Amino acid sequence: MVSNPDMFPTQLSSSFFVIIYRTHSILNKRIAILLLLLLPAMLAAQKAKPKNDSNYDERLLHFGFSMGANTMDFNLKMQSESGFTAEVVSLKPGLNIQIVTDYRPSTYLDIRFLPGVSFGQRDINFYEDGVLWGETQVLESSFLEFPLLLKAKGMRLNNSRPYLIGGLNFRYDLAGKKEYDDTRNVYMRLKRADFYYEAGAGIDFYLPYFKLTIEAKMSNGLFDVLVHEPDERYPEYVNSIKSLRSQIWVLSFHFE
Repeated sequence: MVSNPDMFPTQLSSSFFVIIYRTHSILNKRIAILLLLLLPAMLAAQKAKPKNDSNYDERLLHFGFSMGANTMDFNLKMQSESGFTAEVVSLKPGLNIQIVTDYRPSTYLDIRFLPGVSFGQRDINFYEDGVLWGETQVLESSFLEFPLLLKAKGMRLNNSRPYLIGGLNFRYDLAGKKEYDDTRNVYMRLKRADFYYEAGAGIDFYLPYFKLTIEAKMSNGLFDVLVHEPDERYPEYVNSIKSLRSQIWVLSFHFE
C-alpha cells in the first residue's frame, strides 16, 4: 500500500529515466566492444590491399611517352605613353607530344628529360582609350621543346604517389617569322628561341602493366619574345608594347 499517493508519479518517472540510462549505457558498451573487435579486421583489410608491380619505376633509367593539352598566354607590358592597351582575348587549347627519359639517382628524386613538340595559338586585341582598335593579332606557335626537370617524389600510398616538379625548358618556335607576310593581317612577329622556368605537381598511378601520371604545370618565359621591328603598314602594334613574355599552362598524361 502506498503511504503517499502523490509520490507515486515521481517515483515512476525516476525509475523510467534510470532504465533508459542503463539501457543507453549497455548499448554504448556493446557498440564500443563491436568497434574494438572490428578494428583489427578493418586494418588488416587495408594492409591486404594488393600493390601493383613497380619494377619499371625502380630502374635507374626508364622511358615512356607523354601526351597533353596546353593553353598559351602572354604577359604584356605596354608603353605608358602609347595610349594603347592589349590583352590575350581567348585561351585556345593546344597539343603537346613528348618522349619521357627518366633517370633515378635516389629513391625520392628523378631527373627527367622530355624532348617533344607543342602547338598552340594566342589572339591579342588592342584598345585605344578603351575602344577596340585594329585587327585581332593571331599568333601561332609550333615549338620544339627540350625540358630538363627535377622530380621530387613523396611516399607511395598503395598504388599512387604524389610529387612536385620544376626546372628549365628551352623552346624553339618553328612558326616564328623572319619577315612580315603581306597576305595576312598580322603585324607582329615573335622571336624563335626562348628559355622558360617551369613548376608543377602531379600524381603517379601504378597500374598492373605500366605507370600513368597526371601532371599540371606552369611555364613562364624568361625573355621578351617580341621582335621590335614594326611593320610599316601598322607600326602601332609593335611600338605600343614594351615587352611580351610567353606563359604556357600544360596538363600532361605520361605513360611509363
